Amino acid sequence: MNQLNANRININSPYNVWTDGNILHFNTDFGIRYAVDFDHDDNPYFNSYWLNLTNENNKPSPNDKKISQTIICIIEEFFHANPDILLYMCRTDNGQQAQRSRLFLRWFNGSEQKKKYVIRTSEVRGEECDEYIALIIQRTHPQLEEVISIYDREIAMFQEHKPL
Repeated sequence: MNQLNANRININSPYNVWTDGNILHFNTDFGIRYAVDFDHDDNPYFNSYWLNLTNENNKPSPNDKKISQTIICIIEEFFHANPDILLYMCRTDNGQQAQRSRLFLRWFNGSEQKKKYVIRTSEVRGEECDEYIALIIQRTHPQLEEVISIYDREIAMFQEHKPL
């Protein structure tokens, strides 16, 4: 993965983002520190990365629009530096994954994001709890339809093999 440029992120980001190795960090006005990093996914079909978003000090997060704006700036920079695909799985701690999924999806429902990206969300029944997964891909990706088809097929396979 090509490195992300924090200076470019900070042009439009409401929160100052800095890097520590391959991890991006930012602090909110409410004293919450977030970390964002990307892990390569080894699927055999296409080059993709998992987006990891962590509330580092586990403080409750109020409805803060600056967080979503900052995350969108980071994702914009990811796609500026990497013509790849993003995957996102909501954390399951505290049983809040459904709420996290709705929040994450709301961040991408803005008209500018809809023009640039396709986001596909799915719920997969896990062994211990339901998991919420999202695919984020640029509308200009040369394999857009193929990637969506493979994603849908993989999600269907996981859904078929999990007990109800």
